[in-house]
Amino acid sequence: MAVSASGTRVTFSPPAGAAALMGDFTDWTKRPAIPVVNAQPITLTLPRGAWVEYAWIGADGKPFADPDNDRLSVNPWWTYPRAAEVGVYPQHELWHGEAPTDPAQRGTAHRLAWNGQVFPGKRRGYVYTPPGYDAARTYPVYYVQDGVAFFRTGRLGELMDRALERGLIDPAVLVFVEPGERNDEYYLNDRYFEFLVSEVMPVVEAGYSVSRAPGGRGLWGASLGGLISLYTAWCRPEVFGKVVSHSGAFIAAPQGRVGNQIDTTTAGEWLREQLEGRPPRNLTLSLDTGTLEWLLSPNRRMAATLSDLNVPHQYREYPSGHNWVTWRAALPEALLYMQGNSD
Repeated sequence: MAVSASGTRVTFSPPAGAAALMGDFTDWTKRPAIPVVNAQPITLTLPRGAWVEYAWIGADGKPFADPDNDRLSVNPWWTYPRAAEVGVYPQHELWHGEAPTDPAQRGTAHRLAWNGQVFPGKRRGYVYTPPGYDAARTYPVYYVQDGVAFFRTGRLGELMDRALERGLIDPAVLVFVEPGERNDEYYLNDRYFEFLVSEVMPVVEAGYSVSRAPGGRGLWGASLGGLISLYTAWCRPEVFGKVVSHSGAFIAAPQGRVGNQIDTTTAGEWLREQLEGRPPRNLTLSLDTGTLEWLLSPNRRMAATLSDLNVPHQYREYPSGHNWVTWRAALPEALLYMQGNSD
């Protein structure tokens, strides 16, 4: 058996050729891999209900998929991670059951494509309008970083449809914005605001009935996308009033980027320190993180700072790593917090 779980103890049985084990529990390459000794299984203690992704490392130092485990990761980045559950990973009730099939209960995705000016290159994205979209009505709008991933892997548009069908939220317009070079664009880059206000927002506001007030405009993102969302909204309180950040990459500082090389492990927590000096009282925030990732403590400290500053927010944790399993689990409560209706 490739992986077996008993309570909180999880045993990984190495296949032939395995020299070490890495995964969410080592933050992949950020911490040392766990060596295989005399082909013996490796037993770890992990949270009950956790979703764990892992890979074996061969003698050549390269990761490979566990040939005895056909349970794939849902993440799009690599082909070698395999998954295991410690008990049953919690799934929000909004993901249960079928998505709406009636066209009248489903939103509509409108493609965007243009040639970038602030950041050169072909840009793309989607504007997702809610079911029953009415141009005579003004909708809150969220500009979502890593847009194609949130649209296809996260299925945020579908999630909004599900919540609207059940009468749990008020409708909004979602703008899924795909990055070019995300390390450059998302790592505390002031030019990202220029990109949004000169290339994205004018097209959206000209073509769709969305709010132009700070309280009706939000930024949404994961990892570096969460970092740039909070940073930009804090810098521009006259433009944005809401932020959703999943596993925000809050280990970052202006000096932590050299070209396209960025530091998300040792740069310190510059943004949190800035917020302490100038609290983001204009913002309502939803933060969350996985308990099996290196950004857990920085996110906990960011949430504690927001609490100390009396900034409206929620903070949640999920028993998984820095990946789309965590973020898909977090999406429902983030959406309900931001758009939950008062009925």
